[in-house]
Amino acid sequence: MTQAGERHVPVLFKEVMDFLRVRPGGTYVDCTVGLGGHAEGMMRRLGPAGWLIGFDRDPEALALARERLERVAVELGNEAPGVTLIGEAFSSIGQRVQAASLDGMMADLGVSSLQFDEARRGFSFQADGPLDMRMDTRSGPTAEQVVNEASERELADLIYEYGEERRSRTVARAIVRGRPVTTTAQLARIVASAVPPMKGHRIHPATRTFQALRIHVNRELDEIRALFEAAPQLLKPSARLAVISFHSLEDRIAKDSLRGGAAKGIWTILTRKPVKASEEEVEENTRSRSAKLRAAERTGTSE
Repeated sequence: MTQAGERHVPVLFKEVMDFLRVRPGGTYVDCTVGLGGHAEGMMRRLGPAGWLIGFDRDPEALALARERLERVAVELGNEAPGVTLIGEAFSSIGQRVQAASLDGMMADLGVSSLQFDEARRGFSFQADGPLDMRMDTRSGPTAEQVVNEASERELADLIYEYGEERRSRTVARAIVRGRPVTTTAQLARIVASAVPPMKGHRIHPATRTFQALRIHVNRELDEIRALFEAAPQLLKPSARLAVISFHSLEDRIAKDSLRGGAAKGIWTILTRKPVKASEEEVEENTRSRSAKLRAAERTGTSE
């Protein structure tokens, strides 16, 4: 799931399907099933002997994906593959999937359309809503708790590390002075008043702070690292991995993990440079502009 809100048509759909090379009868995992777009594409290629496993820690997203995939199964009838949906973070994949059992896996990282476009979820300041930002609304601290309970130094550090915001100390100081902070609009106003737009930058001054809080609340980078650590053990030789990232921190982990694995003989990298959305796709979905796809194939050997 990613920073794209207009995700009714999944980002880089054709490219993901081409790299995954879904084979009838295989077993594939969608680590971020979201609204089910990529998962549907895999279902339609798997055939009755195939199996699709989907992960999503967002109960609302998983329920919508289940409805969508059930409709696809009815449409396919006897040609429908088996489907298992798991309401957990994809970092648990190593405990839920058997070693060397997968023919392919993909992940579409970040915030889904359901999360990004619903003001009540608190991921965006485009519309006012509570400062929640949890992908799994059943547990964990909210962004409101973080901005109101963390020390100024803790806030500055996480905004710098996860938001790559050079003015993080100024932002943190303004947040602390503006407490209590309870809504997305309030937080956006506080940040914008403290750090006006940088010359030549079009993004809203609060964008990096919101990104940082979201990543921190959901431990997103730890999740991604866990996925790349587990993937080589779960994939069969010649199985493929495709990962879509939406900001530099995600993409850096993907790039470094695949390059490190390639150096050890674990991966053959299929994308020398990340694949980006075509001009036509960006026109239809502006949020696909920042999408980067990296893919690799599991070798038959390891370190």
